[in-house]
Formats: sequence, C-alpha cells, structure tokens
Amino acid sequence: MKHFILSAALLVATSASVSAKSNAPKVMANGYPYTQVPFTSVKMAQNSFWGARLKAAREVTVPLAFSKCESEHRYKNFDMAAYTLKHPGHAGLQTPEWDVAKFMGFSFDDTDVYKTIEGASYILQTYPDKKLKAYIDSVLNVVGAAQEPDGYLYTARTINPEHPHGWSGKKRWEKEEDLSHELYNLGHMVDAACAHYQATGSHKFLDIARRYADCVCREVGSGSGQATVVPGHQIAEMALARLYTLTGEKRYLDEAKYLLDFRGKTHIRQEYSQSHKPILEQDEAVGHAVRAGYMYAGIADIAALTQDSAYIKVIDRIWQNIIGKKVYLTGGVGARHEGEAFGKNYELPNMTAYNETCAAISMVYLYERMFLLHGESKYIDCLERTLYNGVISGMSMDGGRFFYPNPLSSDGKYAFNADNNTTRQPWFGCACCPSNLSRFIPSVPGYLYGVKDNNIYVNLFAANTSTIQVGGKDIVLEETTQYPWDGDIQIRVVKSAAKNANMLVRIPGWVQNQVLPSDLYKYSDNERLAYTVMVNGKKVEADLAANKGYLPVKNIKKGDVVRIHLDMPVRTVVANQNVKDDEGRVAVERGPIVYCAETADNQGEPVLRAVMNKQPKFTVVNDYKVENTETAGAPSFAVKAITTDAQMLEENADGVAVKQQKLTLIPYYAWNHRGAGEMNVWFVQSLKMLDK
Repeated sequence: MKHFILSAALLVATSASVSAKSNAPKVMANGYPYTQVPFTSVKMAQNSFWGARLKAAREVTVPLAFSKCESEHRYKNFDMAAYTLKHPGHAGLQTPEWDVAKFMGFSFDDTDVYKTIEGASYILQTYPDKKLKAYIDSVLNVVGAAQEPDGYLYTARTINPEHPHGWSGKKRWEKEEDLSHELYNLGHMVDAACAHYQATGSHKFLDIARRYADCVCREVGSGSGQATVVPGHQIAEMALARLYTLTGEKRYLDEAKYLLDFRGKTHIRQEYSQSHKPILEQDEAVGHAVRAGYMYAGIADIAALTQDSAYIKVIDRIWQNIIGKKVYLTGGVGARHEGEAFGKNYELPNMTAYNETCAAISMVYLYERMFLLHGESKYIDCLERTLYNGVISGMSMDGGRFFYPNPLSSDGKYAFNADNNTTRQPWFGCACCPSNLSRFIPSVPGYLYGVKDNNIYVNLFAANTSTIQVGGKDIVLEETTQYPWDGDIQIRVVKSAAKNANMLVRIPGWVQNQVLPSDLYKYSDNERLAYTVMVNGKKVEADLAANKGYLPVKNIKKGDVVRIHLDMPVRTVVANQNVKDDEGRVAVERGPIVYCAETADNQGEPVLRAVMNKQPKFTVVNDYKVENTETAGAPSFAVKAITTDAQMLEENADGVAVKQQKLTLIPYYAWNHRGAGEMNVWFVQSLKMLDK
C-alpha cells in the first residue's frame, strides 16, 4: 500500500485491532430467499479486468481519498469536535477559526471518512496490509473521540453547539428532512462499520456505529418525546437493516421500518426526496436519483426481512418503471441536472444527462436486492449493464480522476461536470462520488455469486477463486476468463465437500436478444447469438425460462470443469419511439459493453455529426491502445475497439457535404482520458432525427 498522509492526531500510538471471534455477533439470515456470497469469500485474479480496477482502487483511489480527508479538513472536524467535548464552552467557540461555516463545506463531510474506511476494509480482505489496518485503527481513534456521551456523532453540530453548520438547525434532527444529513451520516457510518468488522473481526468501529444507532433508536420515531422525522437523504434504512442482520438486535430493524413507514406522513412532502406520498402509494421513480436508489434498496431489504408483501409489490412496480422508462443504455439514471433527478417517463436526453455516478451505484444495490428477492437473472442483467458502463465510467483507469455526471454525448464545451468542467476531476468540493467509488469498487467481488439451498448462482463472470458454503460445506471454484472481452469462461471445481450441489449459470439477456427486460431498447440487427455450456466435455441443455434465466449444472463434484461460451458479435441498438432524443439514432454494443466514438480516435472529426450506415459492418480491433494524458505519468491501457464505415456531415461553401469516414469506437467507460472533445453514443441513422 502506498504511504498515507497522517494528521498530528493520527500519529499517536494506535490500539491494536481486537479480533474478538469468540464474542462476534452471530450473523442472521438477511430475510432474502437467495443469499449473496460475501466479498470475504471471493478472491479476484490480479491480472484480469476487475483485478485491474481493484488494483487502481487499492493503489490510488483509496489512498487519495484518505489524503483528501486530511487536506480537506475531514479529520480536523473530528479533532475539533473532540476538543469541544473535552472543553465545553471553551474560549475558541466565539473565534473565526471555530466558525463551522468557514471550514466545513457540507454537513455530510464526515461520510467521506466512513466511505473510505469501508472501501479500505474490503481491500484488506483481498490484500492483507498491516500498515493499512493500523492506519484505519488510528482514524477510528479520531472518529470515536468525537462521539458524544449518548452516542450522537455529528461533527457539524458538536464542534460548536451554539453555532452549528448552517444546514444543521439549532436542535438535533430539526432539519433532518431538509439539509442536516444526520441520518445519512449514520447510514454510511453503519455500512462502513459492518464492512470493517467483516474484514478484520474488530469491534472497534462497530461499537461506535452501534452507539450512534442506539441514540437514533431512542430519539427518532413516532413515540412520545421522539423526533418524528424521516431521512432527508436516504441510506440509513438499508444500513440499519444490515446492522440488524449482523447483531440480531430487532430495534435496528424496527427503526429502519419506521423510517420507511412514515415517509410521506411528516412535515416535508416533496418528490425531490421521495416524501411526496407514503411508500405504499408510490409507483414511479421520481426526485433525486441517489436518494431514490438508496431508498428503493432499503424497501427491498425491509420487504425481505419482514416478509411484507405490500413492500414487495411497491419495489416491483418501481423497478419496472425504472427499467421500462427511465434508465439510460449505459445503466445510468437521473436525466436532469436540476435536482440531480429522474425526469418524466422516457425523458432521456444525452448531452444534458446527469447520470450521477452515485446514482448508478445505488442501482447496483437495488438490482442485487431484486435478485435476492426473486432469483431471476434479469436483475443481474440490469446490474451488469450498469456496472460495466454507468459505474466504472465514473473513475479514470488510473483510479485518480472522477466524473460526477456521466452524459452520453459531449461537445467538449458543455459544462456537464458538477464543478463546471468537461473532463474528469481529481476531486470535488462535494466529494460523494469519489468517496463512493472508493467504497464500491473494492466491494465488487461480493456480486459474483449467489446461493440458495444447494444451488450456487454464477451471476457475473470474472477471473477469481472463491470459497462458497453450501449446506455448511465448502465448495471452491476457480474461474478463468477474459470477460468482458470475449465470451469464453471456464469454471473448475477445485474442492467440493457438499453433496448434491448444483451450479446455475446465468445466460445474459444480451445473448438472448434482449437489451433490457423491457421494451425501452431493442437490438436492430439480424444477429442471433448462440451459447453453449459443457461439463467435462459434454454439452448441457435446459429450459432457461423454467430456470429463471439460468442453465443448471447438476451435482457438481471435485475435478469438474464447466466451460461456457457466449457469442459476442457487435450489435446495434435502437430506443423505444417514445425516447425522442434517440429517434432516428442507433447505438453500438458488444457483450455487456456500450461503445462510443470520441474525436481523439477519429482524426479530430466531429463525431456528433457521424452518420452510421443502415446495415453497418464492424471490425473488432484487439489491444487498441488508449493514452491517458489526463493524469501525468499514467500508463496507457488496452481495450477492444470497433471500427466501421460511416459518413460525416460537414458544412462547406455550397451547404452540407457528406464525407466518407472510418469511425472508431471505444468502450464508453474509457472515454475522456485524452482531454475534452466530442463524444457520442447515439449516432444518426435516419432522417427522422431531422424532422423534430
């Protein structure tokens, strides 16, 4: 691990992480019929697609995030809160240097620390590192010192109780439904603490988080003397559900259920925060897309844990609305800059798309939970699309630069970025996306497999070695593949102590001629893809529909070799006619990857004016090199590019001319590594787009 920058407060001796396996909380069933194989059981191969992303997170993103916690005053906030707790009413409270508004940008700045610890905890499981473990421990010393005696931990107020951050209100919870983010801070703290405990066995962070959660359970609710509020920014709901499954303490589940049940019944009622009406009456994704995604994931958690059929119906219909009318081809969500929000049905502009990186991450959380509820491969199809396109586009290949919005076209001038820039940035004043990527990318190993009864579900394809429990017995799988670059996957059963275990292999929707499980997009070519699954050289066949999109491989045993082949030609996609911004246009995909054209690969030509042939022919270019000039010293990287014959519309003295042009496309996630310029996903193919 690269060295970390430490504040003076962190240079004190750190207490050793306490491995208290004998006193460990007993992890309960999460209520879902299907179980996610935890990140602690999956080891990604280093020289692989996801191995490279994890390496970038480990070596660059997480250290960068920790360093920003130092340079951007995040640790200092905790130091100052701790000082005030030890010296209440101290003379400095009336001086400018203790004026919270002058040094704390946002009331949720504490979460940058929590999210970074969460990501570092995931990394520790794959890459044990004593130095990193000790560093996290020292950070927790600083965090814990800022906790008030009753468990409340919110530096925006504790630093200067008489003059707190302007978003915080004079009293606890007073502005929770507006701007304080007290419960949002709790949510990220709990998530990070659970991950830290899972990775290290230490109770240190878990105990801090539980004290704050207990404070919330006492003070927030519908009882006498409680603050009857719900989160202005959701995430506490699914975090408290996670804490319940880890500890078995029902009060956390009850609090999470309250936070959802009372939505739309308290003081502030607005679409922006999905509080416009009670949960059970909601049927459309509206408002701030990140808040919405976190809340929808929380609804799924509570539906599973309480077996509430009404909640299940709610999340089913909201998912259908997103997939059928509100998701971009890249898996991104949030059409509008104003309010960082979902638009109306079929409102999916390209250049002005917001598609916040955090919103894409929230969709992964939702889709995984939908699989855990229903066990259908279509939810993993949605997850895969979002993961390979809408999420990883938010972080540069070197791990050190970030997108806030992720548009589907760019003229190189329109300031789609939150800080009014047209390129990825090394950080943001509102740092939710970089710190969210810090925690999410290292967690990806936890999305590969699922389990129910004696069945292992192979959901995502990636090179890895995993130890999966079936019926309390270990099965070790070794997967080798170059996916997503080709569709050949091999899974070898290294060990199997379980009897009558089955492997269920997801056959992706894109292989079955389905872009998404809706009519929002469809393939416009005549390709008919094939797939094969071989076990020890013998072909296995089954009715996919009868098995919810999976192909069962029954009674796996040690030594079995499962070989999967998925055809992976280049495909063209068109949008539903109601998506007016894509009318007369076509997009290009290969496997799970959405492609785009960028001026840097096309002799500086205006790719926004590229016209694709009605029946285009494509060539796949292996090991196409993309330079990374945005980050000094960053190496180039290789992708599979696609070329095709196209035309460019140009203006000349006589009007509009058509120029023949070889068009080169690269994966959407790889764009913007060579400075600002034109980029395009949807290409003109019909004059319909000129009839608007």
